[in-house]
Amino acid sequence: MKRKLFIIGYFFIIVNGIAQPVKKHAQLKVTGTQLTDAHDSAVVLHGMSFGWHNLWPRFYNNGAVHELATRWNCTVIRASMGIQLNDSGYLKSPARSIQLMENVIKACIKEGVYVIIDWHDHNIHQDEANEFFGLMSRKYGAYPNVIYELFNEPDHETWPEVKSYCEKIIKVIRANDPDNIILIGSPQWSQAVHLPAADPIKGYDNLMYTMHFYAGTHKKWLRDRTDEAMKNGLPVFISECAGMEATGDGPLDHNEWKLFKDWMDQKKLSWIAWSVSDKNETCSVLKPSALSGGNWKEEDIKEWGKLVKELLIQY
Repeated sequence: MKRKLFIIGYFFIIVNGIAQPVKKHAQLKVTGTQLTDAHDSAVVLHGMSFGWHNLWPRFYNNGAVHELATRWNCTVIRASMGIQLNDSGYLKSPARSIQLMENVIKACIKEGVYVIIDWHDHNIHQDEANEFFGLMSRKYGAYPNVIYELFNEPDHETWPEVKSYCEKIIKVIRANDPDNIILIGSPQWSQAVHLPAADPIKGYDNLMYTMHFYAGTHKKWLRDRTDEAMKNGLPVFISECAGMEATGDGPLDHNEWKLFKDWMDQKKLSWIAWSVSDKNETCSVLKPSALSGGNWKEEDIKEWGKLVKELLIQY
């Protein structure tokens, strides 16, 4: 088993009153359908996702990560690297994209929180993904902080296509990093979890499958589908969720969000809220007045952000 840089005693390091979760849990693994830690205890991570790096690069810095780790009580932070979208996406600006991602990865390691390296794409770009995750796993695979998310939200691809794509990347990652968690998306914007449940990727450990929901659009049917997938042995991680409709806009559906939140707590599912951004939409947690480097005032945080921050602090 590969050594990990932070497993030298399991002591809590306190920063501004917050225990660093990587010092507490160390190396994560999957046991059955549950995320567990180095002590074989169940782990449930909660945190925030940055918005697309190529749309909100101003938040991809040490200060914003420090704010989320210490004042929002995030145990995991998701860095979402936009692949296409515009000229500053990874396909056209790989060096700048990697620099911004590494800003967040290094800051998360310093803060002692877990970090998801998210390939934020809706289409298959096999060669580019292989190269990127090869680089990330070589540079950061020795850190127990790292979680890889291979395909944010496949949309119209079939599960066999997504499965084949992911299997190729998993092989690349595992050549450098034999044991950090790998997250795998499914068709229909990571909601068709019944498909990998019926035909999972085999031959590798510590794989989990993402489910995404927006409470204003997705209802009990998605919870039921996910329950059935887990019943059939699928480990699930909620790597993106929010309380409004799937457009990211519209009113918060407080009742349906509470149903999802209570369900996730009951099932011990990790979840990450979308998103640290300042767009004029419900799901962006910040206003344009928010400083790029953290130290956000209450008046800088929108309704969805205040709701999520309160929940994270309670955890």
